[in-house]
Amino acid sequence: MRIGVTFPHEETANDPAAVRDFAQAVEGLGYDFILTYEHVVGADPAGRPGWNAPFTYKTPFHEPLTLFAYLAGVTQRIGLASGIIILPQRQTVLFAKQAAEVDVLSGGRLRLGVALGWNQVEYEALNEDFHNRGRRVEEQIEVMRLLWTQAVVDFTGRWHRIDRAGINPLPVQRPIPVWMGGAAEAAIRRIARVADGWIPFIRPGDDAAKRIEGFRAAVREAGRDPSRVGVQAGINIEGGGPEEWRQQLREWQALGVTHSTVGALRGDVGDQIARLRALREAVGELAT
Repeated sequence: MRIGVTFPHEETANDPAAVRDFAQAVEGLGYDFILTYEHVVGADPAGRPGWNAPFTYKTPFHEPLTLFAYLAGVTQRIGLASGIIILPQRQTVLFAKQAAEVDVLSGGRLRLGVALGWNQVEYEALNEDFHNRGRRVEEQIEVMRLLWTQAVVDFTGRWHRIDRAGINPLPVQRPIPVWMGGAAEAAIRRIARVADGWIPFIRPGDDAAKRIEGFRAAVREAGRDPSRVGVQAGINIEGGGPEEWRQQLREWQALGVTHSTVGALRGDVGDQIARLRALREAVGELAT
């Protein structure tokens, strides 16, 4: 099982040295990947009755691919994973080009986690259709994989037309792995059909065994081998101690989880690194 760390957006906002120091420290501790998530814009909740989203315009977010391009230059080994990028609110071909560039600059370390998102305000600001995002995302993934693996693409779909054109340079990974987040039944079926892995945002005890087995059943129904489709779950180290952390990871291992991410921590970056060092010392033997 590979173990990664969620990147601290708020604690490193406007401080490129803190971004570098966190990434290098996590790599030095032996973690397998850094995971980040995104919002392009945050809404002002004023005048929006019932708005209860956890993020607003006051919440800082680094843009994932730009962040990864920077991290590619200041790290050597550690994987760069998004979890998640809201794919249907982005232009497909441009996003494929940017992802390929990051993969080249990092030497093939990129893993893309994508999903549909929930923020209609953000879709409107980016001039994309919120209401057909589920139908569009499968074609987006198809188009990206073509662009990442073929020098020249000739594609006509419902939402995309590429007339004998291609991106250059192609990525190191052909194609770049695409994982997907989601929990609704339609999302599970979609992920089972097209994704390289599933990001379910579950914790130990959240009916995890039932949900993971349900996903694997959907993969089999889609005619695919579940052992070839990854599953990423999370652990929380803000409370508890080493034995509790080890137990969380043992539960995931027993369920066949392939990747586990340490959830977002709070506080000074130095304090976060100290806690991540303690986790690594406690559970290092569980990582492969």
